[in-house]
Amino acid sequence: MLRTAMLAAARSAVCRDLAENTSLLRPLVDRFVAGETLDAALATATELTADRFVTIDHLGEDTRDRAQAGAVVDAYVTLLQRLADIGLADRAEVSVKLSALGQALPDPDADKIALDNARRICAAAAAAGATVTVDMEDHTTTDSTLGIVEELRADHPWVGAVLQAQLRRTEGDCRALAGPGSRVRLCKGAYAEPASVAYRTKHEVDLAYVRCLKILMAGQGRPMVATHDPRLVAIARRLAERHGRGPADYELQMLLGVRPDAQRALAGEGLTVRVYLPYGTEWYDYFMRRLAERPANLAFFARSLLTRS
Repeated sequence: MLRTAMLAAARSAVCRDLAENTSLLRPLVDRFVAGETLDAALATATELTADRFVTIDHLGEDTRDRAQAGAVVDAYVTLLQRLADIGLADRAEVSVKLSALGQALPDPDADKIALDNARRICAAAAAAGATVTVDMEDHTTTDSTLGIVEELRADHPWVGAVLQAQLRRTEGDCRALAGPGSRVRLCKGAYAEPASVAYRTKHEVDLAYVRCLKILMAGQGRPMVATHDPRLVAIARRLAERHGRGPADYELQMLLGVRPDAQRALAGEGLTVRVYLPYGTEWYDYFMRRLAERPANLAFFARSLLTRS
């Protein structure tokens, strides 16, 4: 119920306006978002890449204007150039949401627009020596997103895909995407989906996550295990060992601000740990999904308010 309420608030213009125009949320926003500017994001990336890797997300989604989608592409191109300039490209990738690139435009050619924009970002990543992972959004876009990923991989086979364990279809998608060289980030899913297409309880989603993880670890691709759950991390490590995967043959991925001590400890053991690092002025939707995912995040926020001077 709490998760549903938080996701509803994410769609509320009133709640958005309140959040963006008050300083009360700042302590928690700053935990999950690496600032609103590129310089702030790069400063955080420089710190993290001392022992980890990063995937950087220029925040924004559901773009309804073609010029705005073009501006998002320009932001990613600049980001990738800057990563190359400061020598971080080999420890960084970028994550992109296709709805920010035009997929959600009220245009019959929306998918083509998103594909063309994604191609520009991929070309910039190739020039910089970095990679790209295409984020997954709500279930209505899954077929479109996977189709665009397939098109991008024709020229850039390193393009990563994201699959959400909460969706009932995902085991089949894992099998289809577990081939040689395929980079797949497996997450639980952060969208409120109907029971007809998604598992709804934590127990069901956790079981689905393990089933999907078994498929990816047994495959020939590169699993990118996106979870903060210590039990699932332990299962991933056992599965990797069972299938002869060394620390360089899969990744553990966690969000900026979530279990940073665990991130450092895992990296200290020699495992490949990548931190999802979002930045930008369009932080509200991302932030609300982070609150909806973990009630502990709300507790953190409450404590920060109670201890304000």
